[in-house]
Amino acid sequence: MAGSTHSVTNQPPPLTGYDAYTTDRALVSAVERHLPPALRDEVAGELSALGRTCGSAQVQEWGVLANENPPRLRTHDRYGRRVDEVDFHPSWHRLLGKGVSAGLTAAWTRPAGHVRRAAAFMLWTQVEAGNTCPLSMTHAAVPALRTDPALAAEWEPRLTSVVYDRGLRPAAGKAGVLFGMGMTEKQGGSDVRANTTRAVPLGESGTYALTGHKWFCSAPMSDAFLVLAQAPGGLTCFLVPRVLQDGGRNVFLLQRLKDKLGNRSNASAEVEFDGTWARRVGEEGRGVRTIIGMVAATRLDCVLGSAGLMRQAVAQAVHHCAHREAFGAKLADQPLMRNVLADLAVESEAATTLALRLAAGYDDGGEQERALLRIAVPAAKYWVTKRCAPVAVEAAECLGGNGYVEESQLPRLVRESPLNSIWEGAGNVQALDVLRVLRREPAALDAYLREVGLARGADHRLDAAIRALLTELADLEGVEARARRVTERLALVLQGSLLVRFAPSDVADAFCASRLGGDAGGAFGTLPHSLARAALVERARPSF
Repeated sequence: MAGSTHSVTNQPPPLTGYDAYTTDRALVSAVERHLPPALRDEVAGELSALGRTCGSAQVQEWGVLANENPPRLRTHDRYGRRVDEVDFHPSWHRLLGKGVSAGLTAAWTRPAGHVRRAAAFMLWTQVEAGNTCPLSMTHAAVPALRTDPALAAEWEPRLTSVVYDRGLRPAAGKAGVLFGMGMTEKQGGSDVRANTTRAVPLGESGTYALTGHKWFCSAPMSDAFLVLAQAPGGLTCFLVPRVLQDGGRNVFLLQRLKDKLGNRSNASAEVEFDGTWARRVGEEGRGVRTIIGMVAATRLDCVLGSAGLMRQAVAQAVHHCAHREAFGAKLADQPLMRNVLADLAVESEAATTLALRLAAGYDDGGEQERALLRIAVPAAKYWVTKRCAPVAVEAAECLGGNGYVEESQLPRLVRESPLNSIWEGAGNVQALDVLRVLRREPAALDAYLREVGLARGADHRLDAAIRALLTELADLEGVEARARRVTERLALVLQGSLLVRFAPSDVADAFCASRLGGDAGGAFGTLPHSLARAALVERARPSF
């Protein structure tokens, strides 16, 4: 019989058995704002069903098991023949199947597909972020393949399928496929023009043999990959299938899996090509231009993923503090902790609001929206992904020692939190992309200023921030050294303008005071005392 010292009191209940969508008020508001009225009920039901799945104890356990049982590389079978396969825990396949069936690769073929997918992607990230990598790569491959109408007609129906058809077989016989990507090499990293993988034309038009080494290949058990290699006409994009049409394995030699800080359920590999069959995508020498649509889509997914991780970190922190007592009151009611939680909630809502606005730009597809995305996506990728790690760490601190224990989920979020800032072009790459757009595409800056201008006059701190940004942009002397500063300001002003227009006044006031008006310290929990912090915390609470 247990002694009285083992009675458990003053511990919060598990955050399970809830709807992760309907309890995320910022996400619900953003989705409704960007949907045509005729679709709102349908999409709300779809996302609520996924939200209940994400909040279920069973699916959360799948996430734990997939993370605790990382993939294993098998280079050879028992007879010494190369197989180059990766084995995953069954929970990985369950998660990936759910993600595909939820439409996370089907945005390009559905009405308002990008907004509904963006919301679903944020929800699914909160279960286990690792499986969103192949989902993201598959989704993002579509715009690259559309540069070749014949390839798009062949592959797009498989890419946008809602059927997870696992196993390596010829793609023509599968109900759905997944794509990976291999661009970076040891000597180049983000400088993909330094790639040395060679592509030699074969007898059949548009086909090549590749020889080289890729330092980072995403999702190596996918059905096909988009890769860059040097063809006779210059750097070119290629489609590399894992299995050839006759059923034989393509030469795709897995050298090792990366031992990563986080994202441990997902396999990332070094891969060798040695006469590997490939099909050209787009024109020779236009590889970067061909694949840039894929890069832009994956960068938006980095924003969505970070926003989803922030939301889960804040939800865990608020939930814990709403039940845990200290010094005679619930933690969430203690003034100092309330300030911390409110500050975290503002950061999370700003990320969510910006991420969904960008997704809506993809659905719109108009010239002005395309111009806005060219500057807003790299700026958001730079800033939102960088805010994820401090949010996750502060949320863990809200749980105290409990937040440092694996069972709390916070350590997994902390390890995952830097990933989206590093992958798909780290901070300097994003900031330099912003500068490139500012110098070469005046229509992009014009679209940006039109967007933030919709909120001018509503908040004096936002107005001042817009003026300061214009002053910054008017002087481009030595701007490369200031690129991070400029990019940060672009993102903050855009977030502020969206919150002023669409968020509750308490949220917008807190953001403008602290992020634009300078009335805050360098850590979370330093919001000015005049703000309605209790309302901010309650809005972020994931109520059952």
